[in-house]
Amino acid sequence: MSTIAEYFESLRGQSIAVIGMGVSNTPLIRMLLRADLKVTVCDKSPRERVEEQAAELESLGAKLQLGPDYLSKLYKFDVIFRTPGLSPNDPELQKAVEKGSLVTSEMELFFQLCPCKILGVTGSDGKTTTTTLISEFLKEAGYNVYVGGNIGKPLLPDVAGMVPEDMVVVELSSFQLMSMKRSPNVSVFTNLSPNHLDYHHTMEEYTAAKLNIFTHQGEGDRAVFNYDNDITRSLSKQAPAGVMLFSRQHKLEEGVYLRDEAIWLTNAMGSREVLPLADIQIPGVHNIENYMAAIAAVDGLVPDKCVRAVAQRFTGVEHRIELVRELNGVKYYNDSIGTSPTRTMACLDSFDQKLILIAGGYDKGVPFTQLGVEMTKKVKTLVLCGATAPAIRKAVEEAPGYAGSGMELVETQDLASAVAAAQAAAVSGDVVVLSPACAAFDQFKNFMERGKRFKELVNAL
Repeated sequence: MSTIAEYFESLRGQSIAVIGMGVSNTPLIRMLLRADLKVTVCDKSPRERVEEQAAELESLGAKLQLGPDYLSKLYKFDVIFRTPGLSPNDPELQKAVEKGSLVTSEMELFFQLCPCKILGVTGSDGKTTTTTLISEFLKEAGYNVYVGGNIGKPLLPDVAGMVPEDMVVVELSSFQLMSMKRSPNVSVFTNLSPNHLDYHHTMEEYTAAKLNIFTHQGEGDRAVFNYDNDITRSLSKQAPAGVMLFSRQHKLEEGVYLRDEAIWLTNAMGSREVLPLADIQIPGVHNIENYMAAIAAVDGLVPDKCVRAVAQRFTGVEHRIELVRELNGVKYYNDSIGTSPTRTMACLDSFDQKLILIAGGYDKGVPFTQLGVEMTKKVKTLVLCGATAPAIRKAVEEAPGYAGSGMELVETQDLASAVAAAQAAAVSGDVVVLSPACAAFDQFKNFMERGKRFKELVNAL
């Protein structure tokens, strides 16, 4: 394993392209420039939109290739760092590979250089909460922990200061995993359902990307799979290293499971109760599954007492069924992380009453059929906004239970008018939830920006 300084020295004299000026790549760009390497930054944004950042990078020695033709002539570069938002199957990238360019990414480089154990989490839903729980368990046990990947900050700038005794916990999206040639030492596969089909186009490609969370593991590594999800249960048979399963619905002969209102774990050392469900402070059966996945990941690394200590104080991650306020007897929850139908269905399952739900957003090409069925059972007023509003409305109106559901359907132009409509429909005792079942890209940069805007609107009521 080389150091980052040795790696940068190996790039001397080569032409380097970094695609994307976003959060994940900007620290990498600065590091390459500080190492006095020849760097061209390629970004689809026009100059006027990124003027301040562009001027800074040029002052450090970067060349810029901006605008619609930002991917032209990539084949002229020796090394190309891909942004996660650009598929490795892009024709310009493919042409560059055919001409001899090496295509990699910030995350791939981090895996190559990281000197300590990496625990990685992927899945269609539950990644961030599971990642956060694992990191909190490890911190409680006294480890020095770095958290990053698809959440938090890029980890590459920290790699020089890491030592073998440290722990790294990373959330990994399918975009990041698609070209990975290394896997974490401990990998967690929370679940798998159709998602990001606007990027991957087929479920097969989406699944193939996710497989890299475990396919490059070796002896002594561990892969954690959700037994209750048909796809991940099947994929567990392909794991080359040790496998640990978790199940909320079945008692397992070996693995993590529910028994007598507690989470239990059975392995070669025997069976034990790890965590009473009463200790868990965050609502929803999906969060029980997140705890199970995290417990399976840290078995052998963290004492059970540390798991219980975290559970008793952990009240959740921002934008995940986050209570914003109670006003006139109405509770408002922010679940902006609900960027897929399955995640929103999990949110609906977390409450024992019918909700006033705000939904809709960017179209990822995911069907809403089953979501429509669940909404007729668990939603009293559905407020729709965003690009997918007509598609969600159609799924609800075509659901078998819609006619007798008594659901009120409201379509609005934007989030502000949606919050106003939800407030108008609410009476004391009601629960209003933003859980869009869609990404935010139609009106916002990401789900965090959408969630913050929702909280601003609710707090202004």
